[in-house]
Amino acid sequence: MKKVILSSFLLALVLLSCNQKNKEEKSTEGQVIVKTDAKYSCPMHPEVTGTKGAVCKECGMDLEPVKAEAEETQVEITAVSAAVKATVTTEEIINGYLKIKNALAKDNAKDAAAAAPAFIKAVEATDTKKIDAALLTKYLNATDDAKKQAELIIKNADKIDEQRMYFAVLSKDITILIATFGTDLKLYQDYCPMYNEGKSGYWISEMKDIKNPYYGSEMLTCGGMIKEIK
Repeated sequence: MKKVILSSFLLALVLLSCNQKNKEEKSTEGQVIVKTDAKYSCPMHPEVTGTKGAVCKECGMDLEPVKAEAEETQVEITAVSAAVKATVTTEEIINGYLKIKNALAKDNAKDAAAAAPAFIKAVEATDTKKIDAALLTKYLNATDDAKKQAELIIKNADKIDEQRMYFAVLSKDITILIATFGTDLKLYQDYCPMYNEGKSGYWISEMKDIKNPYYGSEMLTCGGMIKEIK
């Protein structure tokens, strides 16, 4: 009899524990869990970061959580060795890219399309035989895709919104190229948190001032510098 009573008591405890766990799980359904170590930045000046509750020192806006998609899209640029840098001359390729970027910032789809062939030519001029085997695949993946995006920019000479979509992918390819092989140019990595919900609004620029290629005259100064390159 005592065994039956003890078993019933233990069963009741287990059921009570399970019910409590279910209640706890249900209470968290639909809630957004905010991590204490989440990064916050200004939606208009992404280079300004801080903690939850802080405000932007540039415009006074509340800092917002950095979107995970944006973090995944961003390519980290670090210094590369002189030996690696010597295998690929990136300057002509980057200059071709910058001409496309500047045309889009000026809302000039035709000039963007006109600049793309020179970019493709600069990519094809690279002597891939000098590239170390360990880096060759990375180079070919980035440049093959970059040429495709440039070709699409040419084909859409009258559709600037389409060109900007392809330019976003092109910008990631160029950033990978710079991150892998470096550059002797003084450049800046910029970011617009408004474009494509902050998922792909990155670009490389030769100037400190923000000239947004994704919005042009509509929001020319929207965004901020993430990093100075070189």
